[in-house]
Amino acid sequence: MRFRSLGSGSSGNGTLVEVRSESRTSRLLIDCGFNLRQLDQRLAREGLTASDLDAVFITHEHGDHIGCAHALSQREGVDVWMSEGTWLATGAPDYGGRLRLARDGEAVEVGEMQLQPFTVPHDAREPLQLRCTDGARVLGVLTDLGHASSHVMARLAGIDALVLEFNHDVALLSQSRYPPFLKRRVGGNYGHLSNAAAAEIARAVHHPGLRHVVAAHLSAQNNRPEIVRLAMAEALGAAEHEMLTADAAGGSPWLDA
Repeated sequence: MRFRSLGSGSSGNGTLVEVRSESRTSRLLIDCGFNLRQLDQRLAREGLTASDLDAVFITHEHGDHIGCAHALSQREGVDVWMSEGTWLATGAPDYGGRLRLARDGEAVEVGEMQLQPFTVPHDAREPLQLRCTDGARVLGVLTDLGHASSHVMARLAGIDALVLEFNHDVALLSQSRYPPFLKRRVGGNYGHLSNAAAAEIARAVHHPGLRHVVAAHLSAQNNRPEIVRLAMAEALGAAEHEMLTADAAGGSPWLDA
């Protein structure tokens, strides 16, 4: 199993997960917060087209995550998984029989991989993040949450790789031009993870078998990659230059889970 971010930030998010077996290759896109043209271009850089996707999983209804999901499903006939709350929050559109409803704790099979959705504290109607496995390795995807509940931490136990939100630096957010209500939302318990909060999660889940942590969803206004890498290095006991961050334009390289 391998994965890469196609782009991560407030302008759009998408993570591609691929599992190869002797008989087939399964591909899942977690969030597609781009327009169709942007998604096609990002897939093309990997030698892929949208028709190569087995399914799309939408974590919640915010535009930088759901993006072109409906248009993609209509064009390609690809299954789109999301919670019922997410579907209702977007106006309950018709997916032409391709909508699949996911629930906390109920496993989902996509080709050669199994998805294990879990709820997170975020200001969306029914947000879900993911634990993905091919039976041998486990990838955790955790973005867009205000704090790590005990339920969240339980789902991250024993993972081999993690895509983790490092959204904002608390000092930069407090000094930013964001209006007060937006600062409260971003920094609140149902907003986004600060660097310090994310570093605590990374420290808590760290074990000898954890191969990769990729910092994602960095705020362009309220964060800096160098601050994130320092926080990650301190949490994981590693060198700063070894730390990986996914950016909005290029995402991250392919990594084995």
